[in-house]
Amino acid sequence: MNSLLLKAHRNILAGVLSLGVMSTPLLAVTDVLETPAVKSSLVTTSLLIDLAKAGNRIVAVGERGHIILSDDQGISWEQADVPVSVLLNSVNFVNDQQGWAVGHSGVILHTSNGGKSWVKQFDGNQANKMIITQYEDQIKKLEGELEAAPEDQKDNIAFKIEDATFALEDAKADAVVGASKPLLDVLFSSPSEGFVVGAYGFFFKTVNGGLTWTNYGNRIENPDRFHLNAIQQLHDGTLLIVGESGVIFRSVDKGETWSNIESPYEGSFFGLSETNENGGALVFGLRGNIFRTVDSGETWEPVESHSESTLMSADLNDQGDVTVVGNSGSVLFSKDGGKSFSEYIRENRLSHSSNLYLKSGQMLIVGEEGVVLTNLEGGNL
Repeated sequence: MNSLLLKAHRNILAGVLSLGVMSTPLLAVTDVLETPAVKSSLVTTSLLIDLAKAGNRIVAVGERGHIILSDDQGISWEQADVPVSVLLNSVNFVNDQQGWAVGHSGVILHTSNGGKSWVKQFDGNQANKMIITQYEDQIKKLEGELEAAPEDQKDNIAFKIEDATFALEDAKADAVVGASKPLLDVLFSSPSEGFVVGAYGFFFKTVNGGLTWTNYGNRIENPDRFHLNAIQQLHDGTLLIVGESGVIFRSVDKGETWSNIESPYEGSFFGLSETNENGGALVFGLRGNIFRTVDSGETWEPVESHSESTLMSADLNDQGDVTVVGNSGSVLFSKDGGKSFSEYIRENRLSHSSNLYLKSGQMLIVGEEGVVLTNLEGGNL
């Protein structure tokens, strides 16, 4: 395992977590795709990256394919059966039984029993083949159009062929490396329809519960293949994607078409969260930067975070409180729906990557120290 990935495991440094597969050998990738996650008594103290609710159950995912379940609000945990041992970055449930998890090597996992056991639906090798076939078909179609087009349209079609040819060359180069690119977030709006996003512009959609996936990377204007770190659906149906270099993409038609939103920040964003306002959301990332929208992502205004830490994840409760967690032990708390925050630094200064409000009024945080129960402001209970 290369030093960048090891650093990501130690510190959950946001940028490295997105980039941490730059030189993973193909053999190692193949091994982790075929090796089930090892059961361990130390799993609750190992690196965990994301949390989700599956009805009354809580599910956490993390390093080496670890997926753990709690039916008592985070007090005790059991480990799930997982067919791969890659780092898992995100998990999402649409009900108490159906859920998906994504991670490195382009892996997409599915469960139909509340997270107790998982099957692999997709991986980076399949992604590479899909994208190559798509661009080959696109070039063939455009070449036919070019031959039949009037002279005043030929230049425009020729430019499209050139762009598609460059993209095909990139895709073939990716396939030589193998299943090397991580998926970083997953979102399902129903048991059938869902999206995954990831490094180097990876973006896929399913309409049949993950049985098949379609490349949607060419539906967003992302010529530099910036990493796509998070995807969120707001209450009004608006979809938002944020990522590297401050990119923000917005869709109002269930993800079929996307517009580029003028970004308020040139640094990377790592997370999105709704607020209790209609059309309200927060986006956050490097150096404590938080921005807020009240018009479903069309415009954004800065929020004073009082933090310099990289911010990774947030959760909203029924009272409109928002807690954001990040690196160096930072926990940011808002009682006004994300309009203002106070910062608390946990004593161990370990980094945290996800948080979840509990029915008890407490909060569950995961990250470098595994799972920990805190109050809403991050303090130990």
